[in-house]
Amino acid sequence: MITVILVAHLMLAISLVGVVLLQKSEGGALGMGGGGMSGFMSGRSTANLLTRTTAVVAACFFATSIALAVLAAHQRAPTSVVDQPGTAAPQSTPTPQPAIPAVPQAPSAPLAK
Repeated sequence: MITVILVAHLMLAISLVGVVLLQKSEGGALGMGGGGMSGFMSGRSTANLLTRTTAVVAACFFATSIALAVLAAHQRAPTSVVDQPGTAAPQSTPTPQPAIPAVPQAPSAPLAK
């Protein structure tokens, strides 16, 4: 399921880039349908078509983005301690230190005078 949505998402991303590049820019350098175009569509209808196509492709792109985010969130197991109410964080137990043996003291002999 995720693979199908991901492939559709990538195709939408590529088509969105293409549709945006086809639109007429401020200078008209990259836009299709220059001043002397005598095609089947006028410049105004081409702009309307490209604008509507961009809006539809962008809406589909956003929908697939949200769908992928939701599916990815449901696929993962919770990893936070807050998300797991029945379990506690593992507590580290201190390693027992060996007792330091007491150094036996030699009996003190009376001082000879």
